[in-house]
Amino acid sequence: MEEIFNVQSLSIYRQVPSKNWFTALIPAISAGFPSPAADFIDLEIDLQREIVKNPASTFYGRVKGTSMRDVHIDDGDIIVIDKSLPCKNNCIAVCFLDGDFLVKRIIYDEGGCWLAAENDQYAPIWVAADTDFLVWGIVTNVIKFF
Repeated sequence: MEEIFNVQSLSIYRQVPSKNWFTALIPAISAGFPSPAADFIDLEIDLQREIVKNPASTFYGRVKGTSMRDVHIDDGDIIVIDKSLPCKNNCIAVCFLDGDFLVKRIIYDEGGCWLAAENDQYAPIWVAADTDFLVWGIVTNVIKFF
């Protein structure tokens, strides 16, 4: 990945095109009781196809901070951001506000919107309609590290 932005709360990257992205042959994984037949099933999973719907408008961000921990977006996780998707009420988005990128839930209200954290230790941020504010892209996936 090629880094294109690095600000205090988020680093933004663009995927460098590659024919050999993340494709793997893995056995089917049961979330219930194991099946004896499952040992003979192989699936090919192409992560590029699974998590990136619009390659030209997809970016990745490394999260810094804990404001979104209650929706399992944690410090150090990588978020997948699609700039081509519309911002709908209650979506999680990467926003540009006052010179910084923020990952927040967007809640529309008359005259503006709220940028809501998913951690009670952070107060929501009111964004009036006349504020210099941009919804930069919509978070579609989170890549976790354990």
